Amino acid sequence: MSINVFEKSRRQVIQASHYLAGGVSSNYRLNISPTPLVIDRAQGPFVFDIDGNQLIDYYLGMGPMILGHSPESVVMAVQKQVERGILYAGQSEIEYEAAELVCQMVPCAERIRFGSSGTEVVQAALRLARAATGRSTIIKFEGHYHGWLDNILWSVAPKTDQAGSENMPNRVPGTQGQDHLAGEHIEVFPWNSLDLLRERLSRRDVAAVIMEPVMCNTSAIHPASGYLEGVRTACTDAGTVLIFDEVITGFRVALGGAQQRLGVTPDLATFGKAIANGFPVACLAGRADLMDMLVSQNVMHGGTYNAQAVCMAATVATLKALSQPGVYACLNDYGQRLMTGLEHALLQAEIPHQIQGFPEIFHIAFGRSSPISDYRDTLSTDKARYVRFTTALLEHGVRALERGAWFISTTHTPDIVDETVDNVRGALASLT
Repeated sequence: MSINVFEKSRRQVIQASHYLAGGVSSNYRLNISPTPLVIDRAQGPFVFDIDGNQLIDYYLGMGPMILGHSPESVVMAVQKQVERGILYAGQSEIEYEAAELVCQMVPCAERIRFGSSGTEVVQAALRLARAATGRSTIIKFEGHYHGWLDNILWSVAPKTDQAGSENMPNRVPGTQGQDHLAGEHIEVFPWNSLDLLRERLSRRDVAAVIMEPVMCNTSAIHPASGYLEGVRTACTDAGTVLIFDEVITGFRVALGGAQQRLGVTPDLATFGKAIANGFPVACLAGRADLMDMLVSQNVMHGGTYNAQAVCMAATVATLKALSQPGVYACLNDYGQRLMTGLEHALLQAEIPHQIQGFPEIFHIAFGRSSPISDYRDTLSTDKARYVRFTTALLEHGVRALERGAWFISTTHTPDIVDETVDNVRGALASLT
């Protein structure tokens, strides 16, 4: 595969920064090595940048593109809906169809509400939990990400000298300009430490425990054996609402999300990303008695673009495609083939590493040869060397996230995976 330099992208980002701050619309797209890319188009497992490079894409829009880029079924559904209308400030039958599909698929989903982003629906979940319990305290976990708003962006990636003790982490703000009072009712705990959480919940004054059921924003860390089950029981006993943030895992690791795959049902759960294959759709799902408080107790939830008709058409098309027989078996097979190929290539290159997660979403860390079990473990990985690797990968025709996550789509067929592994070997050789 012939790769041009990325000079056009570099120049375009610099030029755009005169009117678009940093040349990007999200800080997560800043400072990518060798430059943030400017994408011209995308199809299947590929993106094509303005320098003319064709890249096998494992960003997949940061996770949403589970059917690959521009899948025909989603494109056709969206085109058909655009002709019928875009935004109604009212309900639509396609919205009801989408809601029914989610309720059929997700174990906790007795009722749902749609939103536009994971950040938004997390806020709705926290508000419902506080309204239902009459309590204020929210427990979150070190290294877990639940959106960028002031009241929840705490201890997502704290530095070692700020993090505090392992058993009693400090509450560390995630950004300059954050309102410190907004975190007054947030308590931060280490993940996978059940006894500590049980003891805290026994005081019966916590409104909600919110967590990623699998830590996909920080490596791809599985819960310890019995941990989710223990948290579920402790929350029930304490009258605390258990919230799973499934914005990444939802509809990706199983049709019913991580809660279905791992067999633990929360009270509320948030979804986004893969639910609509790249369209801005999120949803809050949960127990009927909690969700109905949005009506019976007038717990406020709103949004001009909630359940926008074109996005609902994309949601229905995506969920119907994912529900077809064999889809998740293919995702599992493709992802496992890639994980195995990457493992062999890294071993051959004699690079210490750890690959973990699900075949549909996994993580690679350099500088470590044992499993990563919590946020503190990630601090010992060789992130700088991994960035050099992803930079070399770009030059060999593969686009992978610098933070180590790899997302698989239904278009990453065995031939694409094998080409990826060959290109990885070339990238690794260029590092030595």
